[in-house]
Amino acid sequence: LGARRSGRQRSGLGSTYPRRDQDTSPGADRRTVAHLKPSPRLACMPIIDLNADVGEECGNDAALLDVVTSANVAAGGHAGGDEVLRSTVEQCARRNVAVGAHPSYPDRANFGRVSIKDEYEVTHLTDVLRHQIRAVAAACSVAGTSLTHVKAHGALYHDATNDDAIAESFIAAVTKVSTEIEVDLYVTGAAGSRLQDVAEASTIRFVAEAFVDRAYNTDGTLVPRSQAGAVHDDLPVAVSQALSIALNGQVDTIDGTVIDLTARTLCVHGDSPEAAAMAGAVRTELIARGVTITPIADVDT
Repeated sequence: LGARRSGRQRSGLGSTYPRRDQDTSPGADRRTVAHLKPSPRLACMPIIDLNADVGEECGNDAALLDVVTSANVAAGGHAGGDEVLRSTVEQCARRNVAVGAHPSYPDRANFGRVSIKDEYEVTHLTDVLRHQIRAVAAACSVAGTSLTHVKAHGALYHDATNDDAIAESFIAAVTKVSTEIEVDLYVTGAAGSRLQDVAEASTIRFVAEAFVDRAYNTDGTLVPRSQAGAVHDDLPVAVSQALSIALNGQVDTIDGTVIDLTARTLCVHGDSPEAAAMAGAVRTELIARGVTITPIADVDT
């Protein structure tokens, strides 16, 4: 999925949080988070966005919004909506956090994490997603801010990654809303995905995203949540992964292989344990290494 193997084995990054005094000489068997520096090929791009999924009626949104630069606000399909949606957008506006819509399959019972794509014709799904995105855009208008982007949630995210029809339906919905509200929206998703191909064939800008708190397969896809080790609950592991992606454009996969993984925005799931602490630690470590944390919407591309 757009990722390629680097041809070397896992360095140990992400398996443990090393000490600042740990040996980093050529004979050492692993890199340390403390000594990670941007690779030469990424040295000209010391800017990244830090985003989180919020408004899902779980986790500590207030604490997360004090740390991240962009937020993906649940649009009522899998969670949130109505007053929760409005309140969340208002919190984003007060903190100058860029607001994105986070639409999903309408499936609150499964938190939008089960694919029901076969239940929808393409045009019907486009209408469903358009309605959700417009709800977030309307909340933005009331709060005195603007919608900047759209990110699919859960099963919809994965289906748009691999399925042309779903990707096209998603981009069609975003394009309609972008035209209706007269704002140039961008979408986030996995690098090398079908969503990226469809977006780049349209007028919608695509921004590659990677996850701080999820494990990766060797093909660059996320390890299914049903599999052991799919979610990084351990703070040091998540921080190590975030630094490796942001500074070196690489990630340690679940089987120990290191692959290239490009991203301009890093995501922390709002329902992950210690999400706010995780996002805060990532932000602190990146800034300490000279990386600028800023919303995609503020970057001139």
